[in-house]
Amino acid sequence: MLLELNDVEVDYGKVRALKGISITVAEGEMVSIVGANGAGKTTTLKTICGLLKPSAGEVVFDGRRIDGRPTEEIIRRGVAFCMEGRRLFPFMSVLENLHMGAYSRRDREVKAELDRVFELFPDLKDRQKQAAGTLSGGQQQMVTIGRSLMSRPKLLMLDEPSLGLAPLVVSQVARTIQELNKQGLTVLLVEQNARMALRISDRAYALEVGEVTVEGASDELSKSDYVRRAYMGV
Repeated sequence: MLLELNDVEVDYGKVRALKGISITVAEGEMVSIVGANGAGKTTTLKTICGLLKPSAGEVVFDGRRIDGRPTEEIIRRGVAFCMEGRRLFPFMSVLENLHMGAYSRRDREVKAELDRVFELFPDLKDRQKQAAGTLSGGQQQMVTIGRSLMSRPKLLMLDEPSLGLAPLVVSQVARTIQELNKQGLTVLLVEQNARMALRISDRAYALEVGEVTVEGASDELSKSDYVRRAYMGV
């Protein structure tokens, strides 16, 4: 397994946000985590990348335990976290924002990675000198994903990439994530949009109040009456 969370607990003061969750992601897989606000989805991603320290359990990435390690070290090992809300540098250009994603790299292939991002997102190549804050929501999401790719990750974690986007743009973002996965990138996708997440992922976990309530193949979960009622509004 590329990523393993084993009985992970996380506390916010006296509140237990994660209650012993176990999640695995194999190399080359796309795994989704679905659930309502407050379920613990973002907490899970923050714990993986070192922004939060578990009070119990362990996080193992690429054969090494990483819980408690500095975030910079975890990024260098190959984890990229595409955060909710895009979090761009609005007054910097598209190109400058993308280069920020490669800040930890010391190799000579950054230009090749940039070309790959522009091939994936042609709109950004035409707007690389434009201030990121003046882009549309969909274009800003492209920059956010592209910035994460600039670190050349082994695992791309996406937190609510469809949030606040028009339906057509959501479909474009979903196709892009699928394409990255087809190219061999391992993806861990957090989404409230369970319908979209289950459609494009291989396996899925549903979180409720810090606990995994159901897990399995995404196509099977999408047919589950429980999942359809609880997460898809059917």
